[in-house]
Amino acid sequence: MSALYPEIEPYDHGLLDTGDGNLIYWEACGNLAGRPVLVLHGGPGSGCSTTARRYFDPDAYRIILFDQRNCGRSLPSAADPETDLSLNTTWHLVADMERLRACLGIHTWLLFGNSWGSTLALAYAETHPERVAAIVLSGVTTTRRSEINWLYRGMAPLFPEEWHRFRQAVSPGSQERDEDMVAAYHRLLNDPDPETRLKAARGWHDWEAASILLADPQGLPRRWADPAYLLTRARIITHYFSNGAWLEDAQLLKNAARLTGIPGILLQGRFDIEAPLVTAWELARAWPQSELNILAHAAHSTANPDMSAAIVAAIDRFRDI
Repeated sequence: MSALYPEIEPYDHGLLDTGDGNLIYWEACGNLAGRPVLVLHGGPGSGCSTTARRYFDPDAYRIILFDQRNCGRSLPSAADPETDLSLNTTWHLVADMERLRACLGIHTWLLFGNSWGSTLALAYAETHPERVAAIVLSGVTTTRRSEINWLYRGMAPLFPEEWHRFRQAVSPGSQERDEDMVAAYHRLLNDPDPETRLKAARGWHDWEAASILLADPQGLPRRWADPAYLLTRARIITHYFSNGAWLEDAQLLKNAARLTGIPGILLQGRFDIEAPLVTAWELARAWPQSELNILAHAAHSTANPDMSAAIVAAIDRFRDI
């Protein structure tokens, strides 16, 4: 039996005008009078999903989801090469969250973030701790340099064949090919030629698929069949990671004292290759009010039954705060 709550449809949705040419799609589900909770999707650039609505008791929670800048139903889309991403940074997203909170008349809310969403949750909570009632994170990341380097070079010995293919998209002899694959793909994903961009987007996701399929042989996310989705997601990820997510290195861990007084639950799969356990462990040590729950048979995917059940159970604990 699924640990998730039944499927639910939004009772409200809209486009939040940021005032700088961006429109942020948001939706609200569940109980208008319930405890507000904000869902922060991964990627960056993955967009919110219908499954994420089901982690929350719809009778207890006012569930707010939004597509971060230039992905999902937010406009303009990063799939369009003419879309300027210079106004899409971690701190623009933090400002969007605060603007959305004020627009919806919410005083404080619970934050739930998975993968990149955990980085964004921490960035927001350390900036606006007075607005955060509690935090639940899964697949914990802080997007420091060592984490980015692990994803796009450190994992190479685990997947030599896939790494070889990943590097083939970059010209032989290129310095990027030996030093900075994120920068190389960022350049390819912004190439004037549409076929070059699409090939790079597919190559980027093929590399990511190696670790996903190892942990979940059932298959890849269905959205990955859409070329526009691949372009959007890859272009935003490389934009963020080539800029270190506009964070000083290890900034979120160094500033974890700002989370003092906020209760949190960190859910981490023992076999999470994409976000190794060390980051969650270090965050738990730096954040005394947090609780680290290591799932013995889970990896990075929230589709894992143990992980999805743990997310639901953790969120249920905060329904009455």
